[in-house]
Amino acid sequence: MANAEDAPTAVAGSCRWPSALRWIPTSADRIVAAEKRLLSLVKTGYVQEKVNIGFAPTGSKARWFRSSEEPRFINTVTFGSNKENAPTLVMVHGYGASHGLFFRNYDALASHFRVIAIDQLGWGGSSRPDFICKSTEETDAWFLDSFEEWRKAKNLNNFILLGHSLGGYVAAKYALQHPEHVQHLILVGPAGFSPEADDSAERLAKFRGTWKGMLVNHLWESNFTPSKILRGLGPWGPYFVRRYTTTRFGSYSNGELLTKHESILLTDYIYHTLVAKASGELCLNYTFSLGAFARKPLLQSASDWKVPTTFIYGQDDWMNYQGAQQARKDMPVPCEIIRVPHGGHLEFIENPSGFNSAVLYACRNFLPEDVGDDFSHPYGLIYA
Repeated sequence: MANAEDAPTAVAGSCRWPSALRWIPTSADRIVAAEKRLLSLVKTGYVQEKVNIGFAPTGSKARWFRSSEEPRFINTVTFGSNKENAPTLVMVHGYGASHGLFFRNYDALASHFRVIAIDQLGWGGSSRPDFICKSTEETDAWFLDSFEEWRKAKNLNNFILLGHSLGGYVAAKYALQHPEHVQHLILVGPAGFSPEADDSAERLAKFRGTWKGMLVNHLWESNFTPSKILRGLGPWGPYFVRRYTTTRFGSYSNGELLTKHESILLTDYIYHTLVAKASGELCLNYTFSLGAFARKPLLQSASDWKVPTTFIYGQDDWMNYQGAQQARKDMPVPCEIIRVPHGGHLEFIENPSGFNSAVLYACRNFLPEDVGDDFSHPYGLIYA
């Protein structure tokens, strides 16, 4: 395979210019190459595959299959594939992300699970069909139906499902629709549980009343995404992503800051996944109102919960864990809430050992007794 750094092939809809001459210096090949470089930091062997999810399931409301005649695929990596008797842990990333952001967790988790991580449809290295959804219902179906087709293609019937942020919203909705396939649900800083009656909602309401707030709200409702800004920066985009990763992941002093090499590879990976063809990112205003309040809040479905659930939040997570506390009151299944110290909304990068401990603790009933006992009371975690 040719070196992706020099590959002239641009993302769909782009001209075939050498990367140095393109306004947005990326390509489909460069996404793949950036992923491989980032995953070179992981010691555990893995299998990468493009899982074909075909077109649409019968009766689907999703519109991801109507935009062209091409079949769709989900970029998938599997760690610990030789662990046939180990529980399967499926990991789903959040908004503006892709599976590579879990690179600091794969080694620890793959020693106990068969770990399968995906790029959701329209993100990362997965297919990026034109996003033509026009409602919350169609947008939910875009993610849920494509995930279900992926599950069928992978022949998975009994797994632990972990979702972060938007991925937590998708994972929760999936577990509500298909509880027969999910052994346990782990929601990491999930979107969709923030109560609109909390203090942040009040502050947001006041902000919307200002001219700045009206402008920001107009941009939100017009689906003006952060990636559009990054694309507009053209060849200066990588610099701003580097500034972000340096600042964002250099603020926690628990001894697990990103090394310079990790930061370089992560910056490169994030840049290429964000500026490629807009697809899944355009779900934003159909799924959430300004402030990340879900159009169809999961809090309203708490009484319908069928799968035991663990919520994991960073201690400084901007997602409000009190929404999970409110949901727990109505859930008819076991539910626990864990907060990871020295971590924000991306605690799996900021405090990977704390996050890994929280996941192992959440899954203690699925691990061998001698392993599960080691995580009965993990040090430093906060219970809410």
